[in-house]
Amino acid sequence: MTSNLIRQSASAIVDKLRTEEITPLDLLDALEERIEEVDKSVNALPTLCFDRSRANARELMKKPVAERGRLAGLPVPIKDLTEVEGVRTTYGSPIYADFVPERSDVMVTHLERDGAIVYAKSATPEFGAGANTFNEVFGATRNPWNTDRSAAGSSGGAAVALATGMAWVAQGSDLGGSLRNPASFCGIVGMRPSPGRVARDPGVLADDILAVEGPMARTVEDVALLLDAMSGEEVTDPISLPREQRSYLEAARTPGRLRKVAFSPDLGITPVDPEVAETCRRAAYRFAEIGVTVEDAHPDFNEAHETFQTLRAAGFAASHAQKLKDHADLLKPEVIWNIEKGLKLTMADLVRAQTKRGEMMKRAHAFFDDYDVLMTPATIVAPYPVETRYVEECGGVKFATYIDWLAIAYAITLTGAPALSLPCGFTSEGLPVGLQIVARPRGEAKLIGAAAQLEKLLDLGTVNPIDPKTGRDGPQADR
Repeated sequence: MTSNLIRQSASAIVDKLRTEEITPLDLLDALEERIEEVDKSVNALPTLCFDRSRANARELMKKPVAERGRLAGLPVPIKDLTEVEGVRTTYGSPIYADFVPERSDVMVTHLERDGAIVYAKSATPEFGAGANTFNEVFGATRNPWNTDRSAAGSSGGAAVALATGMAWVAQGSDLGGSLRNPASFCGIVGMRPSPGRVARDPGVLADDILAVEGPMARTVEDVALLLDAMSGEEVTDPISLPREQRSYLEAARTPGRLRKVAFSPDLGITPVDPEVAETCRRAAYRFAEIGVTVEDAHPDFNEAHETFQTLRAAGFAASHAQKLKDHADLLKPEVIWNIEKGLKLTMADLVRAQTKRGEMMKRAHAFFDDYDVLMTPATIVAPYPVETRYVEECGGVKFATYIDWLAIAYAITLTGAPALSLPCGFTSEGLPVGLQIVARPRGEAKLIGAAAQLEKLLDLGTVNPIDPKTGRDGPQADR
């Protein structure tokens, strides 16, 4: 039964929950068995809470099926940056190694009201910093397509859990690509919604529009299902948006017609591995098969590096400066560097960054007057060795900081546009490649519809979870 359940889509599982063909307890049993079988090889879900999840499942099952919410008892892992009441939440940091919160983040409360059953915390790098999921509390999370490689990050544990059948859907978060990068590396779908689409605890920066929460799954339709449950206004989040009238699941199943789309291999700002770029180009131009005009184009992102570096550093200083003062010996060097950079910023630096971001937003809005979506590689390289802390060089270009290699993702972050990574092919080594698809700000329905159409054209079969593969076996062994 376990093998059969984990290979079904989240949408199919929810349908079975609603007809009571299966129960949430059946799903938790299947997950516990699957985790025991594969997680020792990949280290994706370091904290489990099955006693809590079964208790919540039994309470949910006391309600009539019609009152069990959109997810109807579907299990969901929560990233270890997000607090869950009574469940160890470490932020990937030794500072919080034994922290057990007394209340849940509003995003978790919102999901549980809509029928989600939380059963695990997914791995993240320390405070989400660095697009490689490792930390001093739990160690490294490994890519299941080749366990010698990185799963990227910072939602690496969630992506690996999905790819290996330890989850049907998963929550993640994204600042500079943290939903999109691991989705690309692990061959699943990760979506960064528009700021405010998913309510959350605002934290120190109450009006922050760079960091967002979002859904991950093995298919576009399942991402839409989870986004329907995640979205909606909450009074405690001052930027949260009301739920849209049309469901995202409907947008995935009955997408609108596209007129003209754009592809850019590099947004004009970053080197990209040629094989990755070509794989993405071939996938993007498949839209022509259904009568859509495809052109090479992109907005001007020339100020993206300086702007993002400044705003990210300011956020790190606001959120973590006291930790640097009290626990410098427990922080990884990349986090220390980012905090210190933020503390050195001047008002002139911040004004220039905010001004440049505003200009990029205007140019992006104008671009989407002409194009339905923009497509790029989701990451600039294929999965790299897990021992490498971050990508230091690409195409002969040496990067100055540990986040420069993420420019193709963080440039989009600056516009406020929704974006997702869609599996679009494989390298010659058999490693997944993701295509980033971007729509106009608050254009989630169009984005999901476009991605669903291309997913159907590509027909890669990535809905099927995989067993972890070692580098010696080769990731192409079962393909």
